[in-house]
Amino acid sequence: MDPQAELRVIRAAYAKQILAAANVSNEPLAAAFAAVPREEFVGPGPWMMLRWGSRDYVPTPEADPAYLYTNDLVALLPERRLNNGQPSLHAYLMHQASPAAGEHVVHIGTGTGYYTAILAHLVGPSGRVTGIEYDPDLAARARANLAPYTNVEIIAGDGTLVAFDPADVVYVNAGCTRPAARWLDGLADGGRLILPMTSDEGFRGGAPDQMAQSGAVFRIRRDGPDYQAAWISPVAIIPCDGGRDEASEKALADAFARGGWQNVTRLYRHQEIPDARCWLRGDGWCLACD
Repeated sequence: MDPQAELRVIRAAYAKQILAAANVSNEPLAAAFAAVPREEFVGPGPWMMLRWGSRDYVPTPEADPAYLYTNDLVALLPERRLNNGQPSLHAYLMHQASPAAGEHVVHIGTGTGYYTAILAHLVGPSGRVTGIEYDPDLAARARANLAPYTNVEIIAGDGTLVAFDPADVVYVNAGCTRPAARWLDGLADGGRLILPMTSDEGFRGGAPDQMAQSGAVFRIRRDGPDYQAAWISPVAIIPCDGGRDEASEKALADAFARGGWQNVTRLYRHQEIPDARCWLRGDGWCLACD
């Protein structure tokens, strides 16, 4: 069989396995995972892989792209523990974000562009993706990798500060201790923010119970002046440059220690919510229960 035809078969099987691992049924998302070649975004092989439950990278036996189509992390900068993230987690979070044809997605932490390309596939030629990457070298790699995607723009800069057009989805791929005002302001009415929040333990990995007590992903939906919120997943993820500070990290760690993140239903952008309802309070905002 022609190698490219073989890879198409492998990618189609990979897409089914990834969505099954994420426990979601979403045909457009499966088609996007089947269509985008992961090998075009992770550098030349052999590749260093990080398997679930392991802290050590293991090289692939050879530079055959077939080895990339598993539910594992691929090192981008192993010396920094910076990886191309776990496909099933991204599949689940993208399913929760529900980007649709014609929409504008802002991808914070685009890395080298693999998941940006999947988002671009989901919104199609009538939609667009703005990818923002803090690391200028990674941004340059993403820009080169995504050159064939005419509906993608890559910006190098601080994703908590860079201005963008109103977004139907803001998809954050790094652990924050607080939501950036720019993201909340930038959501269009009906827009969804995928927000990973991690204490200092929440980007080191470990057992699922440890992750659940130190990292959580919230989906924030804007409804006019209001913001609905829901916990959707535990997470261990690299920290967000610009999205962390000592005071908010301590407040978040204390909130995780108290528990109750699963009960969050609203994000408020004022200080009028009583402490009894507020799971996490920041400067001018809180995540609260009804």
